[in-house]
Amino acid sequence: MPAPTPFAPAQPSAAVGADVAATRWLAVSSLLGLIVLSLAWELWLAPLRPGGSWLALKGLPLALPLAGLLKRRMYTYRWVSLLVWLYFTEGVVRAWSDAAPSRWLALAEVALCLLLFVACTLHVRLRQRAARAAAVPA
Repeated sequence: MPAPTPFAPAQPSAAVGADVAATRWLAVSSLLGLIVLSLAWELWLAPLRPGGSWLALKGLPLALPLAGLLKRRMYTYRWVSLLVWLYFTEGVVRAWSDAAPSRWLALAEVALCLLLFVACTLHVRLRQRAARAAAVPA
């Protein structure tokens, strides 16, 4: 890639753009997976009470950042990477204390939380790196 001239802005590489898009879709898909898992877990798969429980409402706060992730709002990626630790903690506690069907669902929740955290963190870092590269004068 030729060096940028003083009259041409520095262009971020196409690989960075592809990486940002990949982390965006990874974050969105893992968030959707957490929402579906939360609802299915507490309503059908292994509810605390037969017929479902009010604990299914824990999936509703996860629906709030979905629009921000789809619109690529950097602030949303940042606070979702903090919010996900509440669900991670719940997954670890229930994986340790619950019986077999719920234990496996809790481990799936932990895996999805880790995936979401890594995707959000990488997304923010890649976008900041691309913005710095574009802002550096030649």
